[in-house]
Amino acid sequence: MSLIKKVKAYTQGRRGPPLLQTYYSLGKLLRKETIYSSNSSLIMRITPFINFTFLLVASLSIPVVFIPPPVAGIGNIILFLYLMVCAKFFMALAGLDAGSTFGGMGSSREMTFSAIIEPVTIVTFAALGLVLKTINLHEMFAATLIAPAITNPPLLLITLSLFIILIVETSRIPVDNPETHLELTMIHEAMLLEYTGPNLALMETSHAIKQTLLIGIIVNIVSPWGLATTPTAGGILLAMVMFLAKAGIVAVIIGLFESQVAKSRLFRLPGLFILAFFFSFLTIVFELLS
Repeated sequence: MSLIKKVKAYTQGRRGPPLLQTYYSLGKLLRKETIYSSNSSLIMRITPFINFTFLLVASLSIPVVFIPPPVAGIGNIILFLYLMVCAKFFMALAGLDAGSTFGGMGSSREMTFSAIIEPVTIVTFAALGLVLKTINLHEMFAATLIAPAITNPPLLLITLSLFIILIVETSRIPVDNPETHLELTMIHEAMLLEYTGPNLALMETSHAIKQTLLIGIIVNIVSPWGLATTPTAGGILLAMVMFLAKAGIVAVIIGLFESQVAKSRLFRLPGLFILAFFFSFLTIVFELLS
């Protein structure tokens, strides 16, 4: 996330934060006191841990360094999507739990957009499974090692849909503006306003994990080169360097994209979702006709 901020700052003629600023901020939060609203219940206390756990388990489905041998249940698209949705549900529930106006507004908006984007996400991953002939993400990435998106045009359309899903799920411009607390634009940040200290650090870390996983899916489809298929030290080290480089390129693209567009009105956002649905649906039609 710091790299995205750095790119946006450069496009605006500023220096921007250090690349490790996110880690400095997390370290500061871990040293602060945890405060709860008098209106909050157990939901607000357990949500940071639930979110973090769900996304850690979801990370087992996205190999970013090494493609392990097939393991029952691990890598299944349906399980991965369920884990992501459960984390989002508890975050929205916690936003309502404190009884604040901003939290309720953010949760309401999050669930409204989720009702639109989740069917699009399902269709996008269904198209991905149809093209690669499997619903296991590990097997998908093993297949893209042989035939990446550059040599498989339908995957390019799916990549565009995945990029839009990345923007929406990580609450970035034009869907949301993570840099502001302006009440007219807040969605994700509104649900976190009542969190402090280590709990806020866990929520921010969970958000960063989600962003990394979605970036991992995109880079493994477009440019899977470097993924280790055998657990050797050299292969793992090379894969880590390659992933950092590829994820950095995606982060730069996100930063440049956000620098060229403005925050959209809420009622115009479904048009962006429909665009992702169109690319995925077109891919399914092409695949069925071929």
